[in-house]
Parts: sequence; structure tokens; C-alpha cells
Amino acid sequence: MSSTYLVRSTPSETFNKLTVSCWFKGMADGTQRNFWGLYDNTDSNRFFGLYYSSNGSLYAYWKQDGSLQFTLGTMQKFRDPSSWYHFVMTMDTTLATASDRVKFYLNGQRITVFEDPLETITQSKNVDLMNGTTDGRMQWGGGKISGTQYYWNGSMSHCHMCVGYAYDASSFGSTDATTGEWKINTSPSVSYGTNGGFWLKDGNQLTDSSTNSNTLTVGGGTLTKTEDNPSNVFATFNPLLDVNAKPTLSNGNTTMAGAAISSAQFVGSTICVSSGKWYYEIKVTPNSSSPYVGVIDAQSNLRRGAVYFVNAASGDNDSGYAVNMSGDIYHNNSNSYATNIGSISSGDILGFAIDLDSAQRTCEIYKNGVSQRSFNLAEPSSGAYMLACCSSYNTASASVNFGNGYFGTTAVATNSGNGYQDADGNGIMNYSVPANYRCLCTKGLNQ
Repeated sequence: MSSTYLVRSTPSETFNKLTVSCWFKGMADGTQRNFWGLYDNTDSNRFFGLYYSSNGSLYAYWKQDGSLQFTLGTMQKFRDPSSWYHFVMTMDTTLATASDRVKFYLNGQRITVFEDPLETITQSKNVDLMNGTTDGRMQWGGGKISGTQYYWNGSMSHCHMCVGYAYDASSFGSTDATTGEWKINTSPSVSYGTNGGFWLKDGNQLTDSSTNSNTLTVGGGTLTKTEDNPSNVFATFNPLLDVNAKPTLSNGNTTMAGAAISSAQFVGSTICVSSGKWYYEIKVTPNSSSPYVGVIDAQSNLRRGAVYFVNAASGDNDSGYAVNMSGDIYHNNSNSYATNIGSISSGDILGFAIDLDSAQRTCEIYKNGVSQRSFNLAEPSSGAYMLACCSSYNTASASVNFGNGYFGTTAVATNSGNGYQDADGNGIMNYSVPANYRCLCTKGLNQ
């Protein structure tokens, strides 16, 4: 969502019971990231927010009546940028036991160890941030804390707010009897109260899916739909790689932007593979010959150094392949082929079809839907490849589409704007997916 948020100006109500439930996929990047909030837009000391803290903890923070009501942060850190998490906060200040007045659940499990004491929560205390005498706001994908607006930087789905009711996580999800995984309940039997609601149920939805009509409004940017969801997780760029320098990531970790520095900035996919046939697309905004984009050994030491990932100075990166913006295909730090694929311009889309099932392991490169060249890949020393790798020494940028259906905030454009799915019906690609190739997602891995 970046600086995009969903907001509703709230009418009069006070309450002492509240449930907030949502699925989210984000990134603990050292910056506070709010995913939900209530606040008085006229008073910076009146707010209630849920967020990733700068250290990756999940936090709740409520302040009103000139004083802190409670702050609560987990000891656990939730830093996995490839995972969808289901978070539930249940508040019931009427309960006799102070430690039960606010409860956190993560993927169905109650969190019981916090950085902060729970005894500070006053029994039967009312939240009056929607009391009709203030400019009250409710947000998803953002929220104000002490007058400062903080934004989410990932994806969100199935967002519930039940005002006047306290539900635990079992109302919104359940454990799969076969896999043991926590799975989504798409139509929970809960009450929402007058000012609650159910949003982002299916696709790019602002409409309240509860019996209320509490429609949200987009602020700060453009809301984009993604095929990535709690039931089918797609690969993205991985911000946690141990590299010498990192580009800036945005749009749910699908867009990278380099900086004009002396060190190479590297990023690669969150999902690595050792078999199968995979297709992905990268849309580029070049600066000189950067970015370099391609495929690499999942555990190459060179990706941690101040070098392009096609460099093989230490001899341990003979499975890295990349094309630069001059159209040269590089391997072992040299232009490996007598002919290139032609210069690449801003807005061009490069497609990569990686076949790891054939005896030779092949990579076929497409430019704007047209095949340019196919070549064999060396066997990776780690036994697996990291796909959709990008490296840059300058301000070049690139957006990857593993099947999410977008390049940054721009939807795929071909096939009458509908895009193309793989053979299993997964993902949305800008160009037709080669026969028998799949999008890099959890459903694809399980085919």
C-alpha cells in the first residue's frame, strides 16, 4: 500500500469491547508501519493504533483523556516478508482479570508474553475516539500516532472491526485437519455493531461486506489488487537477504529502486526452487546499463559482496546469469554470447522461462512477449536457484510480476487488460505463459 490508506470518518459511539481481525503481508523494515487505527484528527493525544514497530514487534497503543491507557508490544518479532499473518486483537475492558482485557492472536495462537505490563488497563474504560464531539477517523493501511501518520507497506485482506463485541481468533479462522495450517474463514458469524464492518473480502473492495454500509475511501495514493493472498502466496523480492547494499523496495516488495552509490545493490526472490518450470516478468526503468536482471544460485557468496551478481571473481558464482540494459547476457562476469537481445528501453518487459526439469536446465529470455534467446544453466552449488534477481549501481528501477498482475501500481496491459494465467489457472501475467510453465507461488509449488 505504500502511502495509500483506507479511511472512514466515524459517527458517534463509545465502547469498551472491540475486535480487530485482518490478514496482512508486510515487511518489518526498521520503520513503524500501522495497519489499523482510530484517531481524533483534531487532537494528537487521542488515538488507538495497531502496527509493526521499528524492531518488528506487533504493537497496540491507546491514548486519550490526557494519558496513556496502554501500550502493548510482543517479545516476538515478525519479520518474514514472504508470509501472510492473521492477526486478531480482542479488547474487553469489563473483564475482572487485567491481563485478559487485551488479547493478541497470531495465526490462531494467543500471544502471552509482552514487552509491557497488562495491569495498566483500567477496568471498564471506554474508548471515546468516536464520541461525536471529535473529528474521529478509522483507517486500514495507516493510522496516526501522536499526530504523525504512519503507513502500511504491504498487502491486506479480510479486514474486520467488531465494535462492542470481543471475539477470539477461532471466529475468523481454523486449523486445517490435514496440513495443520491456520486457514481463513471467509464468512465468519460475528456481529459488527453500528460502526464496524468487513472490508477487502474479495479483490479491490472498499464496500463493507457486513450487513452495514460503512464504505471506505482511498487516500494518499492508489489501491491495487494482487493475486497474492492468504490461500496462495506469491514470491516477491526478499528484503532480508544478507547483501552488501540493498535497493529500496516498495509496492509489497515487488518494486526495487537503486541509489547512486559505489556499491552494487542486490535483491532476489523470496522463494527459491530446485526443480519445476517457472515463468516471471520484470518491467524495467533503466539507468545506463543497469539494472542487471536474471537468475542466480540461491546461496551464492558473491551476492553478499560489492559486485554485480554476474561477477565470478571468487569462482563460486558460475550459476549466475543476467541481462543488462544494453541487451548483453552475462555469465562469469563476461558477455557470454556473441549476439545479444537488443537494447532495452524504459517500460520494456523481460520474461524469464526457467526450466529446471530438463537435463540441461535452460533459461529462455523474452522481450515484450517475443522470445530472444535460450541457453543452458550451470548447476548451482547449493542445488537451488533464486529467481528474479536484480542488481544495480545507480538509480535504475524494476518491478517484478510473479503472477500478482501488477508492475508496481500498474495493472498488466495485454489480453484486453485481463492478462494471462498459467496452466493451473494461477496468477496474472502480462504476456502468455509458455506451455507447462507455472507462476512462482505456493499453489504452483504443490502441483
